Amino acid sequence: MPALQFGLDRLLTDPALRRPLRGRRLALLAHPASVSADLRHALDALAALPDLHLTAAFGPQHGLRGDKQDNMVESPEFLDPLHHIPVFSLYGAVRRPTPAMMATFDVLLVDLQDLGCRIYTFITTLRYVLEAAAEHGKAVWILDRPNPAGRPLEGLLLRPGWESFVGAGPLPMRHGLTMGELAGWFISRLALDLDWTLIPMQGWLPEAAPGYGWPLGERCWINPSPNAPNLSMARCYAGTVMLEGSTLSEGRGTTRPLELFGAPDIDARQLLLSMDALAAHWLQGCRLRECWFEPTFHKHAGQLCHGVQIHVDDGCYRPASFRPWRLQSLAFKALRQLQPDYPLWRDFAYEYEFDRRAIDLINGSPLLREWVDDPTATPADLDALCRSDEEAWAQARQEFLRY
Repeated sequence: MPALQFGLDRLLTDPALRRPLRGRRLALLAHPASVSADLRHALDALAALPDLHLTAAFGPQHGLRGDKQDNMVESPEFLDPLHHIPVFSLYGAVRRPTPAMMATFDVLLVDLQDLGCRIYTFITTLRYVLEAAAEHGKAVWILDRPNPAGRPLEGLLLRPGWESFVGAGPLPMRHGLTMGELAGWFISRLALDLDWTLIPMQGWLPEAAPGYGWPLGERCWINPSPNAPNLSMARCYAGTVMLEGSTLSEGRGTTRPLELFGAPDIDARQLLLSMDALAAHWLQGCRLRECWFEPTFHKHAGQLCHGVQIHVDDGCYRPASFRPWRLQSLAFKALRQLQPDYPLWRDFAYEYEFDRRAIDLINGSPLLREWVDDPTATPADLDALCRSDEEAWAQARQEFLRY
């Protein structure tokens, strides 16, 4: 038996775990990274078991098998050509499962690889299906997977009234929980009357080197979404995702999305010097490199951008001191200092929200943007604001930790 088993692999290999599912109609919520240790997609692996009866499947943003490259591109429903069951989209005509969808199964199996960041929409989809299951009297089984960013937590808590599809609840940007642990937190916080089961991992050591959350050398990395190509991206994402609310490129259209940032009209060398002068201690645990890149699509497509790449893939990476959310916040602050009139904040609909700024939706309040734009606000001010939120979350999540 391997040292590490994900929830899916335990269910596949242990008939005793599956026994309560016999004779019940099953649905699966999954995406492209929902694969077994031998790289079979969860839908195929579960359907091959004679003692299980799959009657439906669900796909979150980007689809069940992976069909959409960009954000805000919806996935259609379809009939799976191999298993002949309906595949419902939870990022198409609806975001929450409808009563007709819920009527197709008795137990929902959830097997989603997360990145450990509040904005990743699979978290919100998890909340929505838990609420729907409680409402319709369905059972939910969570097949747990690692948080590849590990246990570190960071960032401001989402403020009341700022819930959205990229903000499912009062979490910090880096929450440090697995999807199974998050399910427990949602069920408790929302007081859901729900029949739910967690199939935990065996042997997951979230603080062990060299993966510090991801089992490097044991499991292949499969993109959970198209622009999540590697572990480095997962480590950086809680900071670089804020670039989606800015006019700076986050590297979409390059081979290193969400590990770098830049634009044709900034001086990255001066930006790095300014960041170091403002708060050098926010730049620890990684290495920063001035770079040039030309996106093939998305922001600044076809234009040469001067930028910065965040390197977290060598011996300099220190998860305890690496703070991607502060690092990216500092880049915004330094750019505002160097070019006060720079059109930094992107003005566009974000996840179908038209009345609130994208950067504010991403951060769960306007506090980060206001700090960047206030010429008198210092890194110490943001640190003080965050610290109380981070301490509160560290205490709140404690009872839900399973590993």
